[in-house]
Parts: sequence; C-alpha cells; structure tokens
Amino acid sequence: MNMLTGKTALVTGASSGIGEAMARELAARGANLVLAARRRDRLEALAREIDTEYQSRVAVHVVVIDLAAPGAARRLFDETEGVGQRIDILINNAGTGYNDLFLNIPWERTAQQMQLNMVALTELSYLFGQCMRRRNEGYILNVSSIGAYAPCPYFATYAAGKAYVRNFSEALSAELADTGVRVCCLCPGVTETEFHLNANQELPPAVKWVTMSARRCARIGLDALLSGRRNVISGYLNSLAMFLLRFVPTRLSTALYGFVMGRLVRRLPGPGPTL
Repeated sequence: MNMLTGKTALVTGASSGIGEAMARELAARGANLVLAARRRDRLEALAREIDTEYQSRVAVHVVVIDLAAPGAARRLFDETEGVGQRIDILINNAGTGYNDLFLNIPWERTAQQMQLNMVALTELSYLFGQCMRRRNEGYILNVSSIGAYAPCPYFATYAAGKAYVRNFSEALSAELADTGVRVCCLCPGVTETEFHLNANQELPPAVKWVTMSARRCARIGLDALLSGRRNVISGYLNSLAMFLLRFVPTRLSTALYGFVMGRLVRRLPGPGPTL
C-alpha cells in the first residue's frame, strides 16, 4: 500500500470528485501531495483530513489556482518544480463541460472550457514531462472520458476535447516508451461527482445503477498508470460498450449520443454554474 512513499504527486481539480478521490488514493499509497484547484476552503479541508488520517506521514501542499486562465499552467509549474519541488506524478484531472447546443453556449464559456480541458493539460504535460524525461522517471495520468469515443451532440466541444486528450496521451506514451516516464489516459463513464451539476445536467434515474464511485474510478486509473497501460476505461460495462461502439457506423453512434444527451439527460434551467 506504500509503493509511492517518498514520491510527490500533483493533482489538478483536487477540490472534489475524481481529483479529491485521486488525492486520497495517492495518500493511501504513501505519496506526498500538491493539491491544485480554485476553491481554497475545500483544498484546505481535504489537506487537514489527509494530514489527520495519516498522522502527518504524508505532506500536503495546497495551490489555489484557476487553470482555465491563460498562463496558469506555467504559474503552477513555477510554484512547484520552478522552486525545487519535485513532482514525480502528474494527475491532469481538472476539467469541465456544458450540456447544450454548441451555438447556444456563450463563446467565453466554451473558450474557457477548451483552455482548461486541452491547453492547460497539454502545457502541464509538456512542462512537467520535460523534468521527468531529464530524470528518466515519472508518471502522467490524463483524465479523459468515454465521450472521447464518438462525436457527441449537445456536448460537442467537450467530447471533441476529450478525444484530443485520449489521442494526445497515447501518442505521448508512445514517444516516451523508451524512457522511464509513463503516460496513461483514464476514460471514466458516469461517476459520482459534481461534474453533472456544473455541466447543467440532471441524469435520469436509470443511469444511477451504472454510476461508479469516484474512489473506485481513481483506483482504476492509478492502477493502470502504475502498471504501464496507455489507456483505461473505468468499469467492465463501460469497456464493453466502447468495444461494441467500434462496430457501429459513426453516423449511428453520433445519433445515439445525441439522443442520450439531448433527450434522456435533462438540461437544468438557467445559465448553470460558472467555471
């Protein structure tokens, strides 16, 4: 359980959901933590809980930052590796989405989403990956989605961005195959997080029986990363569904995703929470 003792992991989007679960799982495996997100109160509460649970055997540092802001990825690097804080494990988890017709979503919101989901993730992978390659050691886990496997009406830029994350991660993993740096992409399905509220969604009751806990999803992702896998889908049902999707014409899979996101998933009234 302490295989990561002495290592330091940076987790983005650590204030809730999969990011929080990643932090707890990494602490259980002995890793020190740098927790990055926008909400100071939640980060500090999580840091106190981890410190109490592990009786200060795990060091926890908090960085309050909005990675949707241009330049934030470089600032996060400068406040860690830039001042001598070695990062052995990078968990690129921060992300957001919004469920609506593309042309109905304010462009500013879409631009922020792409900055967070793709640009910041890519820049963090580049900055910390450079340090890891020089040391010939390190791990990068990028969180994508099963939405990466087909075009998704009503979630058009989110799903397209997650397809980018999946393809980028697998390509980077191949490029680093001859080094000691390992890269993996985690593709969760429906997971117990705040994501759906922030995405302006209310899931139908029938979806709840396939919903996975954030802690189980985090464990699947970390196990895959540490075992050298390039890509992992969380859960057997999700894996089976994505396998079967290979045999479905793109036009049909797009229509299926559109039906789910446009008809089965209810969009909440109002503009939805801000990023």
